Amino acid sequence: MRAPADAAADRPWTESRPWRVVANRQETADTVTLDLEPPESFGYLPGQFNMVGRPGVGEVPVSVSGDAEAAGHVVQHTIRAVGEVTRMLCAAEPGDAVTVRGPYGTHWPVREAEGGDLVVVAGGIGLPPLRPAVRAALAHRDRFGRIVLLYGARTPADLLFPAELDEWRSRFDVTVEVTVDTAGRDWGGKVGVVPDLIGGAPFDPARTTAFTVGPEIMMRFTVQALLTAGVPADRVFVSMERNMQCATALCGHCQFGPFLICRDGPVLSYRPLARWLGIREL
Repeated sequence: MRAPADAAADRPWTESRPWRVVANRQETADTVTLDLEPPESFGYLPGQFNMVGRPGVGEVPVSVSGDAEAAGHVVQHTIRAVGEVTRMLCAAEPGDAVTVRGPYGTHWPVREAEGGDLVVVAGGIGLPPLRPAVRAALAHRDRFGRIVLLYGARTPADLLFPAELDEWRSRFDVTVEVTVDTAGRDWGGKVGVVPDLIGGAPFDPARTTAFTVGPEIMMRFTVQALLTAGVPADRVFVSMERNMQCATALCGHCQFGPFLICRDGPVLSYRPLARWLGIREL
C-alpha cells in the first residue's frame, strides 16, 4: 500500500466492499485498532477517513490511523465503542469481514508544512487521525524544523499508543509531551489540559504549521493558544467531526455552517472556520 500525494484521494470507492479483519488489538478499555486487508490495492492520505461497517448493522466514518506510506496490504482503523455500530466493529475478530468504502475527505497538508516547524496537538481519540501525519513527517525528518507532539487524555489508562509515544520520545529529534486530566499517585507525568502545554513548547510560531484533533471545546482552546503564541490562523488546521452518513455530500447531515464536512473536510484551515467554531452547539 502506497499513497503518493496524487493518489487515492480523487478516486474513492463509492460502494461498500468486504475487507478481511487481520487483527484486533485492544488499545484501551473501550478502544481497539483493527488491521483490515482490502481486496485490492488501496491508497489514502493522512487525515482521510473511510466509512466502515458491519453487514446488516450500519456504517460509521473512521479516520485511517496507520502509516500511509508503509508498504503492505493492511489498513489500520482505531475505533472507540460508543454506539451499536462501533461496538460491533470493536468486537470483530480475525477472519471476519467488515464493509469499507472510501477514502473520503481532505487530508493534513504535511508536504505544505515542510521547511518549517510542525506542531501536532491531540486530545483523547484525536490521536489516531493525526498518527499518519506524525509518521509521514518522521519518515522525512530532514524536511522539517522542530516537530512537537502534545497529547492529552482523561486518565493514564485512556492514553493511546503508549509504546509508540515512548518510541517517538526516545528519538531526541521530536518533542513529545503528554498530560492527563486526572491521575492516581502512580502517575509520574503531567496533569492538566493539553492546550496548556502549548505555551511551553519549543517552536517558532512564525514558521509553524499546526494540526489539532480532539473534542470541540479542546480544539477551541488549542486554536486560541496557538494564535496567542503567534501561529498564523491560515497555518492552523483542525479536523472536524459531524454526523457523516453518505460521505458524498448528498444527505446534508454533516453540515457545519456553509461546509459539508464529508466533502469540505474533515481537515480544514481554521481561518474559514473561525466564525462558525465560535458558535457553541452548532
